[in-house]
Amino acid sequence: MESLLVVILVAVVVGGLLWWRRERKAGEARSLADVQADAQRWYERLGGQVMNLHGDEPAVRQALVDAGERYNAAGSQLEQARSVQQYRLARETAVEGLMYARAARVALGLDPGPELPPLAAAEGAGELTRERQVEVQGQTFRAGPQPGRDTPHYYPGGRYQGRPVPAGWYSTPWWKTALGAGAGVLGGMLIADALFSPAFADPGYESGDQEGFGDGADSGDQGGGDQAGDFGGDQGGADLAGGDIAGGDFGGGGDFGGGDFGGGGDFGGGGDW
Repeated sequence: MESLLVVILVAVVVGGLLWWRRERKAGEARSLADVQADAQRWYERLGGQVMNLHGDEPAVRQALVDAGERYNAAGSQLEQARSVQQYRLARETAVEGLMYARAARVALGLDPGPELPPLAAAEGAGELTRERQVEVQGQTFRAGPQPGRDTPHYYPGGRYQGRPVPAGWYSTPWWKTALGAGAGVLGGMLIADALFSPAFADPGYESGDQEGFGDGADSGDQGGGDQAGDFGGDQGGADLAGGDIAGGDFGGGGDFGGGDFGGGGDFGGGGDW
C-alpha cells in the first residue's frame, strides 16, 4: 500500500514538472513571437519611410542615408535573431532609423508624424533648444535644434565616451570621425566639452546653468532611467555606447541600434536638459 502511494506521489510530481515545463516553453514561445512581431513592425515602417522620402537638401540626404543604414542593419539583425534580447536590439535599431527618417521629414518641411519610443541609450541625453558655435583646434563646430545649411547632420541623442550628447543637428558628425580615428577620442571629447560645457561654449553660462538643452537633468544620473532598465545590461548604458549594439548577441553589429554614440510604441526624446 505504501509503495503504491509513493508511486502515485512520484507520478503526480513528475506530471506537475512536465506540465510546468510545457507551460514555460509555451510562454517563452509567445514572448519570442511578440517581440519578433514588434521588431518586424518597426522595421517595415522604417522601410516605408526610406522608400518614400526623397530630397536634395544636404540635411535631408544625410538623414536618409543614416536611416537607410539603420534599415539595413535592422534587417540583418532580424535575420540572425533567435532570442528576445536580439529581437529587442533589432527593434532599437529600427526605431533609431525612424528617428533619422523623422528628421528628414522635418528638413523637408513635412509633418514629422507621431512621436516615437525613446532609445534606451538616449535616456537623459535631452535635446538642443538653441544654436551653439565653438572653436576647437582651429575648427568651427555648430549645433542647434533645427536643420540648416551649417547643421546638416542629425543625431537622435545618446552618449559619447560616457557623457550624454543631446539630440539635435550638428555641423559635422564629429563623433564618427573621432570613433574612426586612431587618436580621435581626445578630439571628440574636446568637441563635446566645448559644445556642452559652460566653461567653453557660452560666456553667459553660469556654473550649473543648463539653459540651451532639453529636459534630462531630472533623469537621475542622466541615463539610468526606467527605459534603460527595460533593456537590461546588454542593451542599455555602456553596451550601447560606442556603437556596440550587438554586443555578444549579434557579434559586431557596428554603429547601429545604439546610435553612433551609444544610444527606442512612440518616439520621445530623453527629456530636456
